[in-house]
Amino acid sequence: MSTATITPKGPSTLRGARLPKWSPYAIAAGSIAVAIGIGVVGGLHSRVQWGLIAAILYVVASYAIATMVEGKRQAKDRMVTSLVWVAFLLAVIPLASLVWSTVARGVKVLDLYFLTHSMGVVADTEPGGGIYHAILGTLEQVGLATLIAAPIGVLTAIYLVEYGRGNLSKAITFFVDVMTGIPSIVAGLFILSLMLIFEMQPFGFAGSLALAILMMPVVVRSTEEMLKLVPNELREASLALGVPKWRTILKVVLPTSLGGITTGIMLSIARITGETAPVLLLVWGNPLINANPFEGAQASLPLYIYQQYANSAGSGAAYDRAWAASLTLIAFVMLLNLVARGIARWKAPSTGR
Repeated sequence: MSTATITPKGPSTLRGARLPKWSPYAIAAGSIAVAIGIGVVGGLHSRVQWGLIAAILYVVASYAIATMVEGKRQAKDRMVTSLVWVAFLLAVIPLASLVWSTVARGVKVLDLYFLTHSMGVVADTEPGGGIYHAILGTLEQVGLATLIAAPIGVLTAIYLVEYGRGNLSKAITFFVDVMTGIPSIVAGLFILSLMLIFEMQPFGFAGSLALAILMMPVVVRSTEEMLKLVPNELREASLALGVPKWRTILKVVLPTSLGGITTGIMLSIARITGETAPVLLLVWGNPLINANPFEGAQASLPLYIYQQYANSAGSGAAYDRAWAASLTLIAFVMLLNLVARGIARWKAPSTGR
């Protein structure tokens, strides 16, 4: 007995009509064109206003066209997708604009001479000078702050995750949450009060102490979350083999979460690198090179940028130096993130068998 095969004569009716893949691009182009027309007719000279009008038109047009062709259910999906893309662009465009402005203005005086010389006896309104003294101060202050905050933060997170129980753990967690939100000026005032008590003059290490206070809660929080992501099965397997708990933490837990811990530390370094208020209070700034962070005033990149802008008196040379120092600071933070990714990938546990 043979079975007959029924071949459908027309297209399947189970799949509804769909917009072509190029439709979002066409809708976006049309929204931009209409927004420009509205801006020109309405006398709107700001491109930001044009962009917001185009974003609104894109979301509305995507929903309306999808409703007519695909139905309300698929139209809702396309509307949410459109909102996600609009939110992404709203976040990326200001960042790209900031980077572009910094690069365009910073490259005017950014050269080897600018990176290897200090301000010396050059006045803020005069051309010349460089940021070598500020780079040196930033590296020393941030480096000392990291040496203080990173070990304390990591060990505190290990205690909270692996050992912390009872009121002490709750108290530490509460104060870490409080410290996460304190303004940077508060940390600077705390160290300044100690300096006044002991009659100390401004010096670089004082700024490092304030930066370490700002850095520690970030390290604790990020490390704590990374340690919580380590499966308990790994701990239990190590303990079942008779390995002590401290060795389990050292050989199993920390290597597993090393990538996330390193990333968290680098993010905290990036946060404190741009702080100006504590450095202004405690370090004061110095146009000359001071390689000793434990004696005498020092410079730093954020403080240098602030001083060049504040004391420029309309000087184009000072503005150019401020932008060039800003570009250097951005490049420094980007380099830190690249190094962190490299270390995380190098130290990450192997996933092969």
